[in-house]
Amino acid sequence: MQNSVRALTRMDAVQAPIIPVVGDLIRDVPGTISLGQGVVHYGPPAAAVEAVRAALSEATVHEYASGTGHPALVNRIAAKLAAENGIEVSRGSAIMVTAGANMAFMHAVLAISEAGDEIILPVPFYFNHEMAIQMAGCRAVAVPTDANCCPDLAALGRAITSRTRAIVTISPNNPTGAVFPPALLQDVNHLCRDNGLYHISDETYEYFTYGAARHFSPASLPDAAGHTFSIYSLSKAYGMAGWRIGYVVYPRELTAAMLKIQDTILICPTVAAERAALAALEVGRPYCDPYVRELATIREIVLDALGTLGPVCDVPPADGAMYCFPRIATRLDAMTLVERLIREHKVAVTPGSAFGMTEGCYFRVAFGALQRETVAEGAGRLVSGLRTICG
Repeated sequence: MQNSVRALTRMDAVQAPIIPVVGDLIRDVPGTISLGQGVVHYGPPAAAVEAVRAALSEATVHEYASGTGHPALVNRIAAKLAAENGIEVSRGSAIMVTAGANMAFMHAVLAISEAGDEIILPVPFYFNHEMAIQMAGCRAVAVPTDANCCPDLAALGRAITSRTRAIVTISPNNPTGAVFPPALLQDVNHLCRDNGLYHISDETYEYFTYGAARHFSPASLPDAAGHTFSIYSLSKAYGMAGWRIGYVVYPRELTAAMLKIQDTILICPTVAAERAALAALEVGRPYCDPYVRELATIREIVLDALGTLGPVCDVPPADGAMYCFPRIATRLDAMTLVERLIREHKVAVTPGSAFGMTEGCYFRVAFGALQRETVAEGAGRLVSGLRTICG
């Protein structure tokens, strides 16, 4: 039998998804509390579940449907965007329902790029964004952020080349929890406009802000429609991660490209999940708000615990999402520290190296998936472990 030779592909250069990697470590150490994965501890509104039950008897739920999304859902999204985000789709944008925000980002990258193009990611970035860019045959250009983990406008400008196609922002931010000031997001959007680039704005955590921080959508700017993507998800706000429903607002001139991508990758969103999404959006933001208030108290527990470590642990402002991103004063690399925290102290976090932080030791703490008492126990284990390992 002739031996087969496997050629290298672009996938060999893409990092392995870090959440399953850490998950395997957790399973090896029973009793570990995970502060790793970015999910919420609550489920969808009852109305969403009932809407699916009611829809299952309809024949059309089991058939192919509109590639852009069910018209009633698209109309409800348009109304939500106008009321909450200041985005008027009639200005030159279009809406597409996708299987989550990750798919929306992949669609955006494929629609605007060709192999060899560059897309700028402020660091730390969301690891799936870098992975999507590489899978599209493009290059992710990592650009350092400031001390508060916000984009550095001058650094972004210096990173632009003739192959640059877009700049990505995430606010509220994954992995840092930073909420970017509206003026900064406006400046990034204008930088994109003035250089003929697209601005891909990931707003998955739009409802998750604390204290005086407020979310801002760059596509609400009067001249933004022609070069701005806005990406949203129901996974966090409505506890619907497993339903895989998100949506993207994109420049209408890209409709033909977006439809080709959607038809090839997905054909159409899952119709039953769309019914759930429509019912959830009818319930609206008031469903999410009590959980955000609860997360605000959980966030304080985590930040107060990390604050007891003094100079060992530096935590940039984390006024949004469900994360903070400490830097630890240690010579250990992030993955080694994560493995030791799991094996020796039964608490898991996500290494900062997965988010592009290859210098220094950082990790992401996620506090949305667990009840308050469990998070408090996990934070206590984390602080005790860091004192023991790095003290």
